[in-house]
Amino acid sequence: MSAEATNPATAGPVAPPAPQALTASVAPAAARRKSRPRIDLRRLGRAALLGPAARGKLPDAISHVVEAHRAHHPDADLEPLRRAYVLAESSHRGQMRKSGEPYITHPLAVTLILAELGAETTTLTASLLHDTVEDTEVTLDQVREQFGEEVRYLVDGVTKLEKVDYGAAAEPETFRKMLVATGNDVRVMSIKLADRLHNMRTLGVMRPEKQERIAKVTRDVLIPLAERLGVQALKTELEDLVFAILHPEEYEHTRELIAENAARPGDPLAEVADEVRGVLRESGIPAEVLIRPRHFVSVHRVARKRGQLRGTDFGRLLVLVNEDADCYGVLGELHTCMTPVVSEFKDFIAVPKFNLYQSLHTAVARPDGQVVEVLIRTHQMHKVAEAGVVALGNPYAPAADTPPSDASTGNASTAHGAASDAPADGERVDPTRPGWLSRLLDWQQAAPDPDTFWSTLREDLAQDREITVYRPDGGALGLPEGATCVDAAYAQYGEDAHACIGARVNGRLATLSTVLRDGDTVQLLMGQDPASEPSREWLEHAHTPAARIAIQRWLATHPAGGTDPADPDTPGDSRAEAVRAAAGPTAEPRTASARAGEALPAGPEATTGRSAAATTARPADPSAPRPPAAPGAAPASPADGAPAARLRRADVLVDRPGAAVRLAGCCTPVPPDEITGFAVRGGVVTVHRVECTAVAHMKSRGRAEIDVRWGDTAECRVTLVAESFGRPHLLADLTEAIALQGVEIVSATVEPPSQQRVRHTYTLQLPDAAHLPALMRAMRDVPGVYDVRRAQHQPRAS
Repeated sequence: MSAEATNPATAGPVAPPAPQALTASVAPAAARRKSRPRIDLRRLGRAALLGPAARGKLPDAISHVVEAHRAHHPDADLEPLRRAYVLAESSHRGQMRKSGEPYITHPLAVTLILAELGAETTTLTASLLHDTVEDTEVTLDQVREQFGEEVRYLVDGVTKLEKVDYGAAAEPETFRKMLVATGNDVRVMSIKLADRLHNMRTLGVMRPEKQERIAKVTRDVLIPLAERLGVQALKTELEDLVFAILHPEEYEHTRELIAENAARPGDPLAEVADEVRGVLRESGIPAEVLIRPRHFVSVHRVARKRGQLRGTDFGRLLVLVNEDADCYGVLGELHTCMTPVVSEFKDFIAVPKFNLYQSLHTAVARPDGQVVEVLIRTHQMHKVAEAGVVALGNPYAPAADTPPSDASTGNASTAHGAASDAPADGERVDPTRPGWLSRLLDWQQAAPDPDTFWSTLREDLAQDREITVYRPDGGALGLPEGATCVDAAYAQYGEDAHACIGARVNGRLATLSTVLRDGDTVQLLMGQDPASEPSREWLEHAHTPAARIAIQRWLATHPAGGTDPADPDTPGDSRAEAVRAAAGPTAEPRTASARAGEALPAGPEATTGRSAAATTARPADPSAPRPPAAPGAAPASPADGAPAARLRRADVLVDRPGAAVRLAGCCTPVPPDEITGFAVRGGVVTVHRVECTAVAHMKSRGRAEIDVRWGDTAECRVTLVAESFGRPHLLADLTEAIALQGVEIVSATVEPPSQQRVRHTYTLQLPDAAHLPALMRAMRDVPGVYDVRRAQHQPRAS
């Protein structure tokens, strides 16, 4: 119920809390019950509720809701809406908002918001009734009797807990209850978001301090939830309303910028829109091209990022087409006929966002240098982009070819139960139970008190970007950006993750503090000791509530337990011993990837030629296959009794007994290159590739060729040059790609960047020359690398 309701029959304002489920103080329960209109359902008459055909005329008050609803659902049965309005209007009769309007205007406004987004009839019915149980004498049993279990469930989901029963915990516990209900039916949160939007629209009648409190909760909780559920239409308006309350000066400045731009003669966005329409008309692609103004917060963000705003910064172009293939057709036409800004291209159709969003993003440049952002999507994608989960309709309705179930007869328990069985990694599997919601529901069960839940919820929702990492068995884990191996362990194993002793990330041993990236493959190494315990140090690396709560709960119940990071070698600390056995003394975390000119974490220093410390890890099982040596690592210690391996070059046979052979550094030949040799000072024979420029040079000087050929050894040394664009972490990524191929880096140099381009030169020891093509492909696949080739030095003048 809105905090703005009053009842002329009582001495003052109604006591219920501020916007739905979020309150700081309310009047005693007795006064609250006294303020409720007493509705005698028997007096209302069963006919008014059940609505036979003779009484089926739709009230004029809901005509605007019906019109919006029919635009999306032309065949919808409107009788439930009529009956819900009759009950809501009768129940709230006599209540007024602080603005002086009859209270029924609030549920009508909330229902209209949802109808315009395309919500189905059950959601609209529950929306009309969403405050009746909380603020009138109507009961949930009566709602179930008249409208079915689904409507009862939705109304119950948005009904607040009594302050008199829960005290200061009423607010967080109400929200916990609402989120649990959302886990079974996402339509609960759809109603809550629409309810909050209408309350924010009319918040001007409230005291400034109450406006600020409600706005902060909206900013910290409701807006992130709207983003996660993909309801952009509600999210953007909520952002602007919060912006106006919490940052009035910046809001006013932004409003002036928008007004000044609107007053300027000519609109560059309209000019580009006309040009785009012409391009698509000539190409035969049916499309609708719209100008989509930025909302206030978006303009404010762009102004902070770019400084002085130009005409094209106040909006974007939206191109709507009929088919997915047409999206890429439009993209091709725009990039062909206009000047694209390639760095602005993003494909959210091939890889949708976790909140269902799909679209192509690109940008084109005008001759005057202004850049126009363009969004390309189908009409259906646009509907989902605006309405998110609301656009799903009734996501729990049985498919057309399945037998009728309880869900179709008014019992929503079956549908809700099915939704709750969705896997935790279901962002792309089950949009009605996304992975972030499953994780939230899991950790909230372990939150020890309402304050911890409330503070942790805000922290969790503040992490607004998601990554997906993969298990070796092909399963996936959804985690917030910045998550570490500690978070992955608790996401996969729950409290059994206390026994985790290390991890492999993309095949390489890593510490549990390693920060994960989207698309990483993570193998968690679990110890077998049943007495394993988490380290206190893990709290520094745990970003997810599930990990933090599990670790804190264990430490709270074991005050003397937990590994002391200041003394990792405490006697009896089986965890420290297990980590050393599994990962060696210096397993390398990915927390400071090297840039050009920085020291690599586990390889040669970039430009000095000095070797870094050895970081080769040893598996816990001596019989297990040894991982590839880290780039630049020293040979493994012969602690297991095996002699250290000695690096060898590929064998070359030469028709000159006793002659020493040297592979030329200018072309670094490897098997099966066609080779030739020349005698140099000291009787040494240098071996070159036949196409090496030095061969032609020496022939021109009259040097005699010597027959040489490859022996049986496949091992070889080669020098590769990688050309790339400069970017952070490139050197670390290249080194990692080389290591994953089982190749050792003998030396590496990086030249200073020139015009944003960087040249890397690696001398590499390959266990088998046949692996060279695969190695070069792996290096080319590193983002930013545009060429990898064999070294080809120019001969020095003699």
